[in-house]
Amino acid sequence: MKFAIVDHKKVEATKGVKGICPSCGSDVIARCGEIKVHHWAHKGIRNCDSWWENETEWHRSWKQYFPDEWQEVVHTAKDGEKHIADVKTDSGWVLEFQHSYLNPEERRSRDVFYPQLVWVVDGMRRKRDIIKFKEAIILATRINPSLFIYKVDFPVEYKIIDEWFTSPNLVFFDFQANEDDSDTFESVVFGKYLWFLIPDKSESFAYLSYVPRESFIQMHKEGTFEEVFYKQIEQFREHLAKPFNHSRRVQVRIKPRSFLSNRELRRRNRRF
Repeated sequence: MKFAIVDHKKVEATKGVKGICPSCGSDVIARCGEIKVHHWAHKGIRNCDSWWENETEWHRSWKQYFPDEWQEVVHTAKDGEKHIADVKTDSGWVLEFQHSYLNPEERRSRDVFYPQLVWVVDGMRRKRDIIKFKEAIILATRINPSLFIYKVDFPVEYKIIDEWFTSPNLVFFDFQANEDDSDTFESVVFGKYLWFLIPDKSESFAYLSYVPRESFIQMHKEGTFEEVFYKQIEQFREHLAKPFNHSRRVQVRIKPRSFLSNRELRRRNRRF
């Protein structure tokens, strides 16, 4: 945990300080080593929230975009079940930042537990995910040039998409900006933007689009995420409900031969 209660206030882990867990009320101690990010830990190996995972710098950097009072908020269901949300905005949106692998059963439990949930997934946890994701975009059909909707066939072939495309909630993939390569197309599209899955009941296709990272953060801070972003989602769904016009196919080229096999290139060429 980033925060514990010390003298009735939320306080970050500080060496030598003791605090209280905001969820269960037990004593926690500050862990301030040189390897892991500074955090609060329950005494022993126990953790009161079974959904909690060890935090990375990636987690912390995302949390720090938002006010302290929104971070690590205890959410209690009607039946008394409690979990600590990474971020819960004033508008009621819960943002869960997911770095480690999450088994489907637990993901479904969280999808149901939080009434308004948005996932932000670390796309750089596995080195191959960004390579396969770029491949998915290259092979995708861009079905509307103005709305930037990409239809991905065979989503099960791309592990990061396969793990998340059946979630009923919005899922954003964060491939992180590369400051040393900020002007390239790849850095802009796969770094400064968050790619998101458009919730859809289809199990055969996945639909993707993207949004500037800064816009995503600002909409949550201003409380306009539902008003602004969901209007865009409705536009997407209205378009997806229309008969597909095959003449709208647009191929995206991002140095494909650097990471596509000959078999995959042949398949792409057949489709276009």
